[in-house]
Amino acid sequence: MQRRKFIKGATLASFASLVGAEIVYGLKMPAGYVPLALQEPDPFKLFKKDAGMVVLNDKPWNMEAQAHLLDDKVTPSSKMFIRNNGLIPEDINIASWKLTIDGESVKNQKSYSIDDLKSKFKAYTYQLTLECGGNGRSEFDPPAKGNQWTVGAVSCAKWTGLRLRDVLEDAGYNNDAVYIGYHAADLHLSRNPEKEPISRGAPMAKALQDETLIAFQMNGEDIPLAHGYPLRLVAGGWPASVSGKWLTKISIRNKVHDGAKMEGSSYRVPCETVAPGEKVADEDMCIIESMPVKSLITYPKSGAMLSEGKKLSIRGHAWAGELEVAQMDYSIDFGSTWHSCILEKPVNRLAWQHFSAEVDFPKKGYYEVWARATDSRGKAQPMLLPGWNPKGYLNNACHRIAVKIG
Repeated sequence: MQRRKFIKGATLASFASLVGAEIVYGLKMPAGYVPLALQEPDPFKLFKKDAGMVVLNDKPWNMEAQAHLLDDKVTPSSKMFIRNNGLIPEDINIASWKLTIDGESVKNQKSYSIDDLKSKFKAYTYQLTLECGGNGRSEFDPPAKGNQWTVGAVSCAKWTGLRLRDVLEDAGYNNDAVYIGYHAADLHLSRNPEKEPISRGAPMAKALQDETLIAFQMNGEDIPLAHGYPLRLVAGGWPASVSGKWLTKISIRNKVHDGAKMEGSSYRVPCETVAPGEKVADEDMCIIESMPVKSLITYPKSGAMLSEGKKLSIRGHAWAGELEVAQMDYSIDFGSTWHSCILEKPVNRLAWQHFSAEVDFPKKGYYEVWARATDSRGKAQPMLLPGWNPKGYLNNACHRIAVKIG
């Protein structure tokens, strides 16, 4: 963001230095013009992302990982997806940053500086799974509008912060409190300060869970700007849109929060199954809460080649929203038969779980390895695309990789 300010006030000589060559007709440039080579920032450098990340949108920024990039047990910032609805805030002043607790059901409206939060409340660290509700949208047919995520809009980093419950209890709330809604410092794409790009929330039961945090660190360091610095709400196991970035205010509501992206079809699915392409009235849509059971093969990369007679080691992660994954299986015959994987317990509730297996192949040829997780209530991933919905949410079909034995 400071780079953008520098460019606005740069001289011709500065432009040449940034471009790395003489701007031959620089003196003929219109006043206030910025050379094309400097107009669009490089997101990989700007956000310090791995070169294998995929940019889906730049207004606002949305990037996803490829499956093999998510092999780490704890997701590093360089491989964490970015899902924004507005413009990343600029000129953040940590010293003057405030978090306000208000709303119809608050007993005492309060504001806290970051120092207040860190000194007054105990800090906790949890590894928490965050997945975009639209992860997997690209597979829906008819196509659903929105960023065409494949499988990489998921992460499981370590978050450190205060329990939201402790802060809400410090301010106090009335018995009629049913929901919280967050507000943040990001700007609407129109730059209209009266509009919020996103302001979602969660029922009080989710807000009061031990693992729902007002986080100030990710993986032991300040949260990167693209992921919500200096404060972020983190509510693992639910759509990542509930985990508001650049947090400035939390409202304790006596009704379901009605902020931006809480209305209409946003982060909602039909309450009853509908036919592909069918139009669904807003009143027949239900808010997404706990995410469905899902898994991802992170090693090897799809397209692996192996010599005949050798075993293939596979590994990956599995998660199940508010629940735990109870069983993990793989198939090499398109789901006709399944074989058990080794499945690790989560490091804490709402963290993903790691699985591994040694796979034998009967002869040379082309194979697909499919992964299927089953949650603690016995619900397994569907082998192929689950029920269609207008916004392309909650695709938890089995992940699969291609393997050639030769």
